[in-house]
Amino acid sequence: MEYTERLSNVSVLGAAGKMGSGILLLSALEVADQMLKPENKDKHFVVNAVDVTSSALPGLMKYIRAQVLKAAEKKTVLLRKLYAGRKDLIENSDIIGAYIEDVMGIIRPGIRIEAAYESTLIFEAVSENAGLKTRLFNQINENNPNKPWFFTNTSSVPIGGLDKEAGLDGRILGFHFYNPPAVQKLVELITTPSNSNGMKEFALQLAKNMRKVVVPSNDIAGFIGNGHFMRDALYGINQATVLSSDMPLHEAIYAINRISQDYLMRPMGIFQLIDYVGVDVVRFIMNVMNPYMADENLHSPLLDQLFEVGVKGGQFADGSQKDGFLKYEKGKPVAVYSPEKGAYIPVSDFANSVDTWLGTLPESVLSWKNLVKAPNKEMLAAKAFSDLKTFQEKGAAMAVQYARHSREIGMKLVSDGVAVTAEDVNTVLLTGFFHAYGPINDFVV
Repeated sequence: MEYTERLSNVSVLGAAGKMGSGILLLSALEVADQMLKPENKDKHFVVNAVDVTSSALPGLMKYIRAQVLKAAEKKTVLLRKLYAGRKDLIENSDIIGAYIEDVMGIIRPGIRIEAAYESTLIFEAVSENAGLKTRLFNQINENNPNKPWFFTNTSSVPIGGLDKEAGLDGRILGFHFYNPPAVQKLVELITTPSNSNGMKEFALQLAKNMRKVVVPSNDIAGFIGNGHFMRDALYGINQATVLSSDMPLHEAIYAINRISQDYLMRPMGIFQLIDYVGVDVVRFIMNVMNPYMADENLHSPLLDQLFEVGVKGGQFADGSQKDGFLKYEKGKPVAVYSPEKGAYIPVSDFANSVDTWLGTLPESVLSWKNLVKAPNKEMLAAKAFSDLKTFQEKGAAMAVQYARHSREIGMKLVSDGVAVTAEDVNTVLLTGFFHAYGPINDFVV
């Protein structure tokens, strides 16, 4: 089955979710681009948008239409070529309108999984639940005569286990988009020895056509992205717990969040990143990964404590941040949750005293925004860490220790065979997490 034929009938499971909606958009755009090629004018294409929440489907289609408009406006030159035979389309607005209708015309929204019974390619973006995934895969596989390929968006569940439990005979691989899929450039490609060469070549071609940066990961729970993030998060949580012997825990959380953002020159502090992903999601992923980790314990009692009282983080439907470890106003942290008091304590009550305890920053330590834009950011980061290592302040010393531990995590991912190279680890953190420098470097040693 050639590339275009494989795309003739695509299904996206969990299409109305945050990840599924982006995957649906990218899939529909690629299918439409193939459909509009002259050699495919007599072929039939469909993309099934499957989700159990029927009330979410109208909003999903509205979102897709708006995003297709944006995509069309960015590629009018290509669209003019694809619609060269349409003499009725003169203005760019005509061509854009036609493209929107063509893309929307191939999408079939619905709540019934039976729609996937005729598919040749299935994207799965349901919740990070191995049992649910395998039940869906098994049901489709038993009722679909086309021996479809399954591309799972799992960020932590080993692919080989899903393959075995669902009886797919190697017709599944990990195609892990980053959030949000329509914006993020990274895809982690997780293959197994059971995958055919044709399947792997198709996945690479599809990622290329979607304009993604592909990083290979071996099939070990958590892969590269969560393999680093979960351990980095656990380290930050544990450091705050240790620091709580010197100050209240909410102040320690603030301190570690500031160290992991301002001192390490990252886009978010570690607790803000946990909130962005979701306290509940991070806790769940650690629980998924932990049984596969023979030499470590990926578990946080503090995450359990927050989860039990309903402090979960994540985002609202409009993308705004829900409260988690931190309380947010207009996207900015304004308070920190105190487990002891069961309430949020305003940052203004303690920031000055904690900042004084941490000490000043070297002038060479830039904001992430300034560093990431700099053409010589590696050199600037090296200078900043050189100064941090000699700076006689508590915050500087803790930042260097944090960066060194982050490097150790990255090196362990390579030595454990999760990542093929150190460069792959760095690419995931640079591209998927928007870091300004990779964790595996010489300047934090």
